[in-house]
Formats: sequence, structure tokens, C-alpha cells
Amino acid sequence: MTESIHDLGQGFWSIRGDLRIGGVLNVGTQASLVRLRTGRFVMLDSYPLSGAIRDTVMDLTDGGRAVEAVLNLHPFHTLHCAATARDFPDAALFGSHRHRLRHPDLNWRSEPVESPEVQDMFADDLTFSLPRGIDYVNRNERVHAGSLLAWHPASRTLHVDDTINLMPVPRLLRGVFPNPRVFLHPTLPQALLPQAGAVRDFRDWLQGLAGLTRDLRWLCAAHSGLREFEPGQFKGELLAAFRRVEDKLAKAEARRG
Repeated sequence: MTESIHDLGQGFWSIRGDLRIGGVLNVGTQASLVRLRTGRFVMLDSYPLSGAIRDTVMDLTDGGRAVEAVLNLHPFHTLHCAATARDFPDAALFGSHRHRLRHPDLNWRSEPVESPEVQDMFADDLTFSLPRGIDYVNRNERVHAGSLLAWHPASRTLHVDDTINLMPVPRLLRGVFPNPRVFLHPTLPQALLPQAGAVRDFRDWLQGLAGLTRDLRWLCAAHSGLREFEPGQFKGELLAAFRRVEDKLAKAEARRG
């Protein structure tokens, strides 16, 4: 994966970034720039901007002055918060309580990013969705299934970190399987809430998300890229991804019960 920025239309830009594990394996990461109806902008997630990507973002946003907020959506994506806060010093900075714990020196807004108050602030342009039935912030720092998803109806784009992923297709198989496969985060069983009905709650949430995004065009997934869909296609693939793991989730819930 190499750094790039993609104009998805209707005021949505997807930034594909580098994230190297141990300085070697590049698993990739993302951020997005969204133009609001007011003409101002928000950043979804944090990423250090450089080179041509930085030039593009700064040209669009009047040198960063038109960015009114940075919304850090995934509680375990904290590496780049300080860099983005420096790039947009006048923007309101939102995050989860884990973001604030990791970067207590930054000027965080008091409202958690996942709160109804933040949803209301940007409801004209974005719809946020927090999965039910699983932890948003799990005590096990290796369990990253929970995240806050952002739906941008104008561009029909869903920005999601970790909860929903795309499985890359090896180059030799692209003639047979042209598109990356939708799948759910492998730590989902560990993320289930310790209560009866957790799997049902997650399934109901996922079905609601499939309905909300039924005309989705673009899926932006943090570590696995960007994919374009035909209207109605994403819903079927998302629900199929759940069916593939439903038995495993049910067994995990039963063990906890």
C-alpha cells in the first residue's frame, strides 16, 4: 500500500496511508476529508499529511483553516492524533476516552466522539453508527472489532475502521475474483458483550446498517483499502459476511453464558 488521496465525489476524499508494524509490514491505515454543506470541512480519523496529499488537503481547506473538526473514530487508532492536531490547530478535536488518555496534552472537546451530541453537530452531513452487542473499547488491547462508523449519504460512502474489512485479492487471482471480499473483524467473538443476546444485538445492528447504506457506492476500510459497489450490492455481501461467522459468535456467547 502506498499513500494516496482519492476524490470520491460529492465532497468526500479518502486518504490511504501507510502503517508499518515493527517498521516492516505495511498494514495501511486511513483518514477521510469531508466537505460539509456549509463549505467547511471535517477530518475523519488522524493521519500525518505530507507531500502531494498534504498539498491537496491544504489547497482544499484554505491552508487548513476551513477544517472545523477532527473526529477520531476508532479508540485504538491513536498514533497520529498529535500530528493532525498540529496540522489543524483551530479545529475542534473529538475522540473516545481512550484517545484522551493516550494524549492528555491535546485540547480535546469534552463530548465523546461516539456521543449523541457529536452526532447532532454533524447530522446534516454525516450519520454515525456504533455497533451494538460488542465493546467499543475492549479491555484487551488486541481486540479492535469495535469502532464508530461514519456514513456520508451525499457520496454514498461508508468510512469504517476495523469492524468491517476488505480481504485483498492476490494479483494472480484477480481474473477469477476481481473484488476484495467483505469480512468482519476476526476479534469479533472476543469483543462480544458478556450478556445474553449480544449476538442478536450485533446482528440487528448490522441489518440496520445494511438498510441505512443500501445504496452504498464506496467502502473505505482502514487496513484493507477502498472498493466501489453497485447499488444494493454491499447489503448482500455484508449480511453474507455475518452468516459466515454467526456460528462462531453463537458459540462464543454460549461459553460466556
